[in-house]
Amino acid sequence: MTSVTVSNKEITSKQLGIMLLALIGLGIAGGIAISNLMAEGHAAYNSSNLGLFWGFPIVIYDYFLLTSTGLAMIASMALIFGGEDFRPIVRRALWLALAGLIGGVAVLMMELGHPLRALWAIPFSFAFSSPLYWKVMAVSFYVISLLILQARMMKADWRMQDLRINAMITLALALGVTAIAGVVYGSQSFRPFWASGDIPVAFIFESLLGGLAFIIFFTYLAYAFNAAAVPDSVKRLFNDRLSGLLALAIFIHLLFVLARMSSGLYGNAEGLQVWQTLATSPLFFAEIFIGLLLPLVLLMYPGTRIRPWAQILASLLVMNALLISRYEYIIGGQLVPLFKGSWAPELLSYAPSPTEWLLLLVAIFLSNAVNAFGEVTLGLGREG
Repeated sequence: MTSVTVSNKEITSKQLGIMLLALIGLGIAGGIAISNLMAEGHAAYNSSNLGLFWGFPIVIYDYFLLTSTGLAMIASMALIFGGEDFRPIVRRALWLALAGLIGGVAVLMMELGHPLRALWAIPFSFAFSSPLYWKVMAVSFYVISLLILQARMMKADWRMQDLRINAMITLALALGVTAIAGVVYGSQSFRPFWASGDIPVAFIFESLLGGLAFIIFFTYLAYAFNAAAVPDSVKRLFNDRLSGLLALAIFIHLLFVLARMSSGLYGNAEGLQVWQTLATSPLFFAEIFIGLLLPLVLLMYPGTRIRPWAQILASLLVMNALLISRYEYIIGGQLVPLFKGSWAPELLSYAPSPTEWLLLLVAIFLSNAVNAFGEVTLGLGREG
């Protein structure tokens, strides 16, 4: 008990340091990005009117959105099915879901030409036939549901059975947001690289994978990567169920990626030829071998799966692999122009601009600042 008390003081101090560093980084990265946008406008992005309209900011937004819904799904399922073993990480997962979503939405708003106008114009557009309209509405209700659930868990004696209805609503909304995001891409038959009936399902598994990786990494971060300070209940959960679930999620995600690659290399539809370039790129090899297979080995090998360093490394590699996966999917789907002509090359080329890289830092710093604020003020680790 004494060691935990001392560790909690250290944790608060470390989290204050993390929050301060994140705020400093946010001020620098955000300040430069805003300065660039005010000076250059949308030209600060490397997207073009040749056919590549959704650039790196959309990749960042979708990455954080899917991770957020994955975190909410895991926390909600733990509450619904009475997973008391998951109690030490439920509140942290829900707060992380909010923190990540704030970072992703902030980047999306900076990409929009009139972000404040979007706040009222989209809901009151009543564009019922557009999946994007329903996505915005679902995200709005999803945020409200997360806040209600988090607020009800502020009581020290909260019980899982009292929160099941809230958890069911949150789970349904998280699944809805993720599935609609998949439909937005999967239903675009004019872009065969994106279009597939399995995309909504693949997005759900990808979200769960991201959620598991974020829970493990940010829980260790909450204890300043000091494994001795991590409560025994959290260690048991990580060494037993969480490591196994993370390994299973990696394997399923890997199957989706390899199946799509096989189909893409075999198919001859316009747009699928991107796979011939993608499948031989260093980025793709890094995603598969370093970002997915290496963590899978670390989590399946008995000698490493219970090691904190292996769990932290595996989570970090998975988090990076998912960002690469988002990038390849969204950007790769646009590299073949929709209406090719003599003016367009065989494949478009794209690389994020310095401003777009800064927006990634904005999302990371903002999410970390919000998360650290929750660790300091809400006592997210008290359940351990």
